[in-house]
Amino acid sequence: MILTKTDSCNYNVAMKTRIVKIGNSLGVRIPKVLLEQSRLAQEVEIEAFDRQIVIRAAQQPRDDWDAAFQAMAESGDDKLLDAESNNLSGWDETEWQW
Repeated sequence: MILTKTDSCNYNVAMKTRIVKIGNSLGVRIPKVLLEQSRLAQEVEIEAFDRQIVIRAAQQPRDDWDAAFQAMAESGDDKLLDAESNNLSGWDETEWQW
């Protein structure tokens, strides 16, 4: 079997590496093939569990908003909360520019 380089792999790569001193800290050098397979960007989230360290792509603020808005629209939950309100004050009617 011949493996060719593709944008995504259909196999998992597991490698051993060592924890090394980096300045005053300790770190792990991540092999290039693992970074390519994971498609991680510059910013990641790191979390420690029972004898494991998990590294995942960092979520950006509002990443999931499109899906949430779509779900709200499908369930009819995307109406303005004050659309039926006729409680305009005198200030709203005379001073506010719509």
